[in-house]
Amino acid sequence: MEFGAGTPLEDFRREVREFVAAHAPRFKVRAGVRSPEDEGELKASLRWTAELYAAGYLGADWPERFGGVPDHDPLRDVVVREEIARARAPMPGSGSDLAAHALIGFGREAQRQTYLPAIRAGEQLWCQLFSEPDAGSDLASLRTSAVKDGDDWVINGQKVWTTNGHWADLGYLLARTDPDAPKHKGISAFVLDMRAPGVQVRPLRELTGTSDFNEVFFDQVRVPAEAMIGKPGQGWAIANTSLAQERHGVGASVVSVEMAWEDLVETARALKIDGRPAIDLEDVRQQLAAFRAEVDAVATLAHASLMRWSAGKDRITDAPMAKLGFSELNLRLAEYAVSLLGERGVLTEGDDEAVDEGRWQDAYLYARAYTIAGGSSEVMRNIIAERGLGLPREPR
Repeated sequence: MEFGAGTPLEDFRREVREFVAAHAPRFKVRAGVRSPEDEGELKASLRWTAELYAAGYLGADWPERFGGVPDHDPLRDVVVREEIARARAPMPGSGSDLAAHALIGFGREAQRQTYLPAIRAGEQLWCQLFSEPDAGSDLASLRTSAVKDGDDWVINGQKVWTTNGHWADLGYLLARTDPDAPKHKGISAFVLDMRAPGVQVRPLRELTGTSDFNEVFFDQVRVPAEAMIGKPGQGWAIANTSLAQERHGVGASVVSVEMAWEDLVETARALKIDGRPAIDLEDVRQQLAAFRAEVDAVATLAHASLMRWSAGKDRITDAPMAKLGFSELNLRLAEYAVSLLGERGVLTEGDDEAVDEGRWQDAYLYARAYTIAGGSSEVMRNIIAERGLGLPREPR
């Protein structure tokens, strides 16, 4: 989203765009939040992350003594992620960013001194160990337990939908330390060595044919007391504080849906239906115009949300509305693209006659995940209805 020609933010955007063009890895970036496909991509992604930190484009909001920038404008973080998305470059792993903000806000000094420099240097990859089979959108219902035993905590349970779990060195873990406390108050946060005895990571094979998510099992995993982030029972507050940093990615979501629309237009130009370019057909042109109006509406909504957030005046419904608007529109764009391809809509990457190397099939198969991850569309609608509009809860 543009902030006005000649403004400091737009000057900064040009600087970031040039940096990304010169330094971003060149391997193929698929739709959605994806993991490196091999060791080579993993190393390239970590180098890319380190370069972004070294240039001051990531971690600018950290304390100065850990590399942050004084009087940092949070909208610069939005611009950085927009330009990475626009270049179709890999987005740095969110697990490390979330862990860093948890440590900055609540961690011990020894934890900060140990982990923050390593994150900036691209020496460590973190994963987020929050969601469980019965505690995804309702995170406070998590059941993974941590029981004190001498100087250690003993972890048992299971996590799921863990992006980069099979590559990660460390995990940012939420576990229940007080089963008798109200569910929001009995949760604590930990640093977990992903190679500790008793940790088992099982990659999940997805519809896309790749394994980006994982199940993670904990069987009598012992972690030292100093691995806890903050105090016992602070996990819910720590998680919400770190997750608030994901607002930086709203602009990147808008860019990605704008680019999806532009790609759809190019597909309609190249695709022939009864010997004519699909874009010449009246119903196709009307649908493309309708999608463009929705893209502009989502962009306007996100821009207003970011302006309120940067001014400290954000509303409880801002993030749910932006997330809902993006994820549902992104899904419908991909659905329409696949339907427009007709019989070729079933051809995927590797098929000689696949359109654009099967990118629309990949986008379609992944798009549904966006409507679930980070809070399902149903949960987002409930938040908007109940907390924003004041509508009554449905009787149970």
